[in-house]
Amino acid sequence: MEKRAIIAALLMAGLLIAYQSFFMQPVESPPPPKAEAPGAKPVVAPAPAPTPVAAPATAAPVATPSVPDRSAMVETPLYRAAISSRGGVITVWDVHFHGNRPMVLDGILGPSGIRVVAAGRSEQPIQFRLSADSLKLGAQTPVGELALTGEDGFGLQITSTLRFRADSYVIDQHLKVENRHTIQQGADISMMWAGPVDWPKDHEGFQGPRPLHVVQLTKGAFWPYRSALTDDLKFTGVGAWVGFESAISHAGSLGQAGTYLVAFVPKSPGIRTVESKSPEPGPVPTKAAPKMRVEIGLVATIPPLAPRQAWEGDLVSYLGPMEFERLKALGVGLEKSIYFGGFPVPESKARDWGLPTFPMEWIAVPVFWLLQWLYRLVPNYGVAIILLTVITKLIFFPLTVKSMRSMKAMQALQPQINALRSKFKSDPQRVQRETMELYRANHVNPLGGCLPMVVQIPVFYALYVALSVWADIQNAPFICFGKAWSWLPWLGGHDVWICDLADADHTYVLPILMGVSMLIQQKMTPTMGDPRQAKMMLIMPVVFTFMFLSLPSGLVLYWTLSNVLQIAQQLYMERSGAPVKPAARAMKKA
Repeated sequence: MEKRAIIAALLMAGLLIAYQSFFMQPVESPPPPKAEAPGAKPVVAPAPAPTPVAAPATAAPVATPSVPDRSAMVETPLYRAAISSRGGVITVWDVHFHGNRPMVLDGILGPSGIRVVAAGRSEQPIQFRLSADSLKLGAQTPVGELALTGEDGFGLQITSTLRFRADSYVIDQHLKVENRHTIQQGADISMMWAGPVDWPKDHEGFQGPRPLHVVQLTKGAFWPYRSALTDDLKFTGVGAWVGFESAISHAGSLGQAGTYLVAFVPKSPGIRTVESKSPEPGPVPTKAAPKMRVEIGLVATIPPLAPRQAWEGDLVSYLGPMEFERLKALGVGLEKSIYFGGFPVPESKARDWGLPTFPMEWIAVPVFWLLQWLYRLVPNYGVAIILLTVITKLIFFPLTVKSMRSMKAMQALQPQINALRSKFKSDPQRVQRETMELYRANHVNPLGGCLPMVVQIPVFYALYVALSVWADIQNAPFICFGKAWSWLPWLGGHDVWICDLADADHTYVLPILMGVSMLIQQKMTPTMGDPRQAKMMLIMPVVFTFMFLSLPSGLVLYWTLSNVLQIAQQLYMERSGAPVKPAARAMKKA
């Protein structure tokens, strides 16, 4: 019974991993009813505004000065960017995070710039004048600003002031729209970011993150609403923010969880989040479905402005890795874009709690906070995982001692249990009752042996989730020898040995060590029940070895070291204490 309980606990952990990896989809929480965004309040310029004149259907074009195309370069320790004068488009945004990761691909992935949308006029990017050609930020210059000023050709002057920080992936943007026409007019200012639903085959080698999901946090909601790019977008309500969750392509495939984020946060009334799916511009091949793209971003609704009247608003953009602490520091709930998974909550509890699922972040985040604290002591996440394993074993050592004593006691009772089976072999229920009575008389808990395993499952699962979705540990090395053995088909192009704790060990050394340690541990575990079943259970290390081949190497490292420490604890207990021999009690019932 004891061995079956342990194996059941192990299988539970395996099923959790398989369920999370292959079957579990992000839960979409029902957003609250759609509410109207509050109207923007115009800000009056210092000059007195004349009496408004009734606006015609469309404003007449006005002459605008010609502005040459230019680009401003922004250099910080965290990223390198280029801002074009044509529409204020970000043409380059290379993040320095575990390598150089481009987040913009010209014509395929990136922003469309600042555009004016109004009735009776075409939507064209604005040609801006740039206040500077370059910004270089660092310890001496932690903050820098870039002002873009331009006109839409119909009398609206738009000034976009971008504030960059040396220690942040955030852009603070202040938008000012002034009506320089002789008539009253308003418009919408759109700032969108687009990405393809299906990645182009001729750009498979793109080294940057690719969008996986559109994520929006509705104002007042706890759980963000998520949608895969291939699904229909059904976002409603007023969004606190909207973003693309993206991931790096690895070995020709994308993971289920993203580690990079492009997000937009409205900070002023009159600015709202938007998301849409539409065919990509351009000709469509005959008898072929049009290629689709998804756009997210912000739209600022400018109310009718009298001549010389202005409107102002603020927004925030985040373009970088999904580092929990950075996202949380913004104070708008962007950290909720990290999908830790969850378990369904009963409908009655879901209404009471306001949650569609039990968030696994409540377990995963504390575990990873401890891992980050250990990383500060030893700047290697592999060593930090080793220390985490040791700490976990020390915390649960009293439970391990209790478990071993319970297993030893059950092993000592095994001859009496076998006698009961022989005596009442025609009455299985009687055998069960007599067995439980024997356990009760000798103060033995038949489930005590699996208690240490059960309490460690949350730590195991939390570490698995953290390795899957936590940007900090992506591409983090443990013992890395670089690329080698390229002549072996299964190792060609892979690093040796563990150069990415979030990726599988392609040398299979660590999973094999895990299987060997599990076999040794199983051989040392006191045998209970049918000996033939115990022999059949020896196949479990083989099953788990194959299951761990594709899991993150950091998780395999944790499980392997946990097995080794368990073996050491068993050896210590066998050598330091006398074996438990419960008093034999006569079977009173015939």
